[in-house]
Amino acid sequence: MPVKLLRLWLLAAFVSLLLVSLGPAPRVEAQPGTVQRISPGVWFREGEQPAQAKSNEMKDSGHCNNAFIEMEDYLIVVDANFPSGAKLALADARKISAKPVRYVFDTHHHADHAYGNPIWTRNGATTLAHQGVVDAMRRVEPRRWLETAAAREDVRELNLASAEPPLETFSESPHVFSDGTRRVEFHHFGWGHTRGDGFVYLPREKILCTGDAVVNGPFNYMLDANIGNWPKVLRAVRSLDVETILPGHGPAAGAALLGGQIRFLEAIYQAVEVEVLRGKALVDLVQFDQGVPVAASLRLPEGLSEWVGHLFPGQVHMIYEEISQGKPHGDIVAGD
Repeated sequence: MPVKLLRLWLLAAFVSLLLVSLGPAPRVEAQPGTVQRISPGVWFREGEQPAQAKSNEMKDSGHCNNAFIEMEDYLIVVDANFPSGAKLALADARKISAKPVRYVFDTHHHADHAYGNPIWTRNGATTLAHQGVVDAMRRVEPRRWLETAAAREDVRELNLASAEPPLETFSESPHVFSDGTRRVEFHHFGWGHTRGDGFVYLPREKILCTGDAVVNGPFNYMLDANIGNWPKVLRAVRSLDVETILPGHGPAAGAALLGGQIRFLEAIYQAVEVEVLRGKALVDLVQFDQGVPVAASLRLPEGLSEWVGHLFPGQVHMIYEEISQGKPHGDIVAGD
């Protein structure tokens, strides 16, 4: 059997096997916009998605999740959020503890996770991230900041020319904070969702904050991703002993969520790769409306419905581009 046909057969068999092996991601339900106590001194705030927001105004929606970690003398906040989300998270931090927010960790450079940096620094906090976050910002800013400011009042109100990068960075992983009461590890396992993906791990509590490298629901945004490498990054994350996952979007969950994210990414990637090897053109898989992907004909295995939503056509489009061009999608759009 020719090598190409053998590879096609193996990929098709892999996708078919997934039809019976996938299950829904476990969820720990909480009301978006409220703070949930996960463990003594650890809280989780699920961000409001546009459909859940109390207002239809753009400034009030699209917030990421936040985590609050209490140290002996201060708080650590995971993700800066959009500016409007940062204000909400800061108010919640002041409700749950009298201790000041000293550090805010940007898990990655995307607007809904890092554009709130000025809100925190103006209130005395130090923003922190892996060096890859700063590198990614240099590639796409100030263009994305200006585009977002044109659409969002909360970004526009800051009256800045570009995104504010984190004040402190690290390159060696893990980067550790420990004050005798709690140990907090900041990890980087490689380029998955973005170049600078950062994870916050509490080894004693077995809690992992993932940013958008792991989400609980149909929220996988792939524009700046190394999509083929993303599952490998998450398999490396499995070296950590985790019982609770606080994702970048969607409800908190148990450790099984990590496996669900890996299986979804592998399933959709393999499904697209099968079609590429069959010689299918992009237009055979994705329907466009004025250049925007609006529908996809790709069939995924059963058990993946919780991961599939309005982003699905774009996901298929980006994976097709990554496979056909032979480089990470984040490199394809670099400087776009």
